[in-house]
Parts: sequence; C-alpha cells; structure tokens
Amino acid sequence: QVQLVESGGGLVQAGGSLRLSCAASGRTFSRYAMGWFRQGPGKEREFAAAISWSDSTYYADSVKGRFTISRDNAKNTVYLQMNSLKPEDTAVYYCEARSGSYLSKSPYDYDSWGQGTQVTVSS
Repeated sequence: QVQLVESGGGLVQAGGSLRLSCAASGRTFSRYAMGWFRQGPGKEREFAAAISWSDSTYYADSVKGRFTISRDNAKNTVYLQMNSLKPEDTAVYYCEARSGSYLSKSPYDYDSWGQGTQVTVSS
C-alpha cells in the first residue's frame, strides 16, 4: 500500500478553476493506477477520473472536457486540474491508488486512499 495526502481544495466561484494534488509515499508509485473520487453531501462516493502508470486516462461523463488528470512519477504526485467548475462539483475529493494497470470506476477496487480535500463551488 501507499500513503496518500491530498491538497489544493478550497472555495471557488462557479466557472473558476482549482488544481488538486495527491502526494504518495512509496518507491513503486509509478506502477500504481491512480483515481480521483468525490463524495458530495448525502451522496455516495463517485468516480471522477483515473490514470494508469502508462498515462492512459479515463473520465466520468460528468467531468469530461472540464477536468484533466495527470501524474508526475518523479514527484510521486497525481493532479486533478478542474476547470469550469459548477456548484454540483462541490464534494470532498479523494485520491485512491491500486496496484496494476486496470482503471476502475469503483472505489472498492482501490487499495489505498487519502483523507480527502474539500472543494466548494459557489453559484
């Protein structure tokens, strides 16, 4: 397992942007598939984006074209650039990791996750 720490959340107006970061410990980060999930008030955790160790990406329809996931293996960090934010993007955002290359939409397929970072989008 890896330890994950998210940062970069905050309060932003609708139409604005935020960049989330997830710093991972461990020497085998480059062999992990990484995912960003989010959980809004009273909702279940839902998939947002994922990236494989070979930089293949996968997005939920709700964020496609607005969010971009990327990774820097030299820094053991994965990012989520969020543009054109909407009030419905308000949630706690979690970074998750799983060994291997498979990109899953289910949070239960991931082995490790961080404590989350709050994103609030005001209208």
